[in-house]
Amino acid sequence: MNSPILSIRVPAPEDFETRESGLHRVSVLPRINHRPAAMRDVVGSSERLTEVFEMVDRVADTSCTVLVTGESGTGKELVARALHQGGSRAKEPFVAVNCGAIPENLLESELFGHARGAFTGAHATKTGRVAAAEGGTLFLDEIGELPLGLQVKLLRLLQAHEYSPVGDMRVYKANVRIVAATNIDLEQAVHESTFREDLYYRLNVVQLHMPPLRARLEDISPLVRHFLYKAREKTGRMDILGVSREAMELLVTWQWPGNVRELENTIERAVLLCGTSKIGPEDLPPRVRGATTENRVGAALPQTGLDLRTAVEDFENGLIRQALDRTGWNKNQAAKLLGLNRTTLVEMIKRKRIVAKAA
Repeated sequence: MNSPILSIRVPAPEDFETRESGLHRVSVLPRINHRPAAMRDVVGSSERLTEVFEMVDRVADTSCTVLVTGESGTGKELVARALHQGGSRAKEPFVAVNCGAIPENLLESELFGHARGAFTGAHATKTGRVAAAEGGTLFLDEIGELPLGLQVKLLRLLQAHEYSPVGDMRVYKANVRIVAATNIDLEQAVHESTFREDLYYRLNVVQLHMPPLRARLEDISPLVRHFLYKAREKTGRMDILGVSREAMELLVTWQWPGNVRELENTIERAVLLCGTSKIGPEDLPPRVRGATTENRVGAALPQTGLDLRTAVEDFENGLIRQALDRTGWNKNQAAKLLGLNRTTLVEMIKRKRIVAKAA
């Protein structure tokens, strides 16, 4: 497990330039009264992120099942670990299983274990992840990838707190808390009969949604500083002292489809490639420095100036179209993404004459 992020003061760019000898000093940040206790391992203080971790504080010391939703790379496992660390199970195991990364024919054995001779190659009894998490938390990532046959067995674990290893007729009791995560719409999966409805409701006792990075722009700058500090330590590039203003503008306005994970990889790449003391636009990936306005959250003012009314209109139109395309032109859902009433959105679509693109 990574060390707590917020227990180490992340130097700002000016710290790198003036206090190079103090880079390894560790200091505890002053406690902020309104900051949820669960955010001790989290970089960022945006309102939407804070709301998630306020809920984490409220349900951490319970045994209720939690479903964490959000796009890939938003930090769903961080939420799961915060739930574990904030409750009475903190001293017990935290076991993570990526349901989408293990072949289907091995997943049942991985979860529940197997008896010797249960199948070809089972030369010895194996303890599964459920048993390994006894007393603690079992984190099931990418739960939407769980095969239907295994969904029945997981439902039994949630309802009766019992399971049987593969090839073993005995029934074992389990004392584990289940936290599941997904980046797909499980309600839609239920409608498509790829996910059991009864399991969905068993998992969805409390749902926590991790916002995408583009929805919390104020967190990008502190994340950049944190990942810069981390990449310097990892690569030994202690000569990198900061990020230029131009590069930071690009970083803040990029949409980050890969979210925090993409940002971390981008900063590490920039640290490796940087040929000066500060990361500049030329050190960023082409997709970040050469993106069109449509792919950005905002736009920098060109040196030659621009027509503000036209730029604002284009930016607004682009966001509306993105919301409509993302929701399959479901105006109710698109309005929610944009923070608008449905009626307002419909009027804007008519006024702007926005139409669906031809297939």
